[in-house]
Amino acid sequence: MAMTKWNPARELLNVEREFNKMFNSLGSRFGLMDSSDLEEYENAVWMPLTDISEDKDNFVLKLDLPGVSKDDVKISFTDGMLNISGERKLEKDTKDAKFHRMERAYGKYFRSFTLPNKIREDKIDAEFKDGQLIITVPKAEEAKPKEIPIKVK
Repeated sequence: MAMTKWNPARELLNVEREFNKMFNSLGSRFGLMDSSDLEEYENAVWMPLTDISEDKDNFVLKLDLPGVSKDDVKISFTDGMLNISGERKLEKDTKDAKFHRMERAYGKYFRSFTLPNKIREDKIDAEFKDGQLIITVPKAEEAKPKEIPIKVK
């Protein structure tokens, strides 16, 4: 009997997938959801860890993608949804190796984020460096905070 490593994160991802299938089935039947994004989400094995920050000018997303080539990263933005997907492949020279521990996830990944309406989607920028994907989403002028001077009498 082969032993299978229990991964609680994978179990949560499976539960989330099932709920999303249930709730999105109506949307996909009536053409409200892009079926290719749904398929990528359902085939994902893992999700990269992400930090999201905001300053007065931008939203910044930082995704950890160690061991992933820049060519294996796909970013798309449609109808307010930013989707990041790709695949981390197992190294070819380790197929005959006997692993004692395997903690890193391999296979397809997918993350999706709903962005605010007041952004400059034509100025979204992505940079991939040292295993980290940094996506900068500039805010539209009307979304930036404005200071109002107070007159003292």
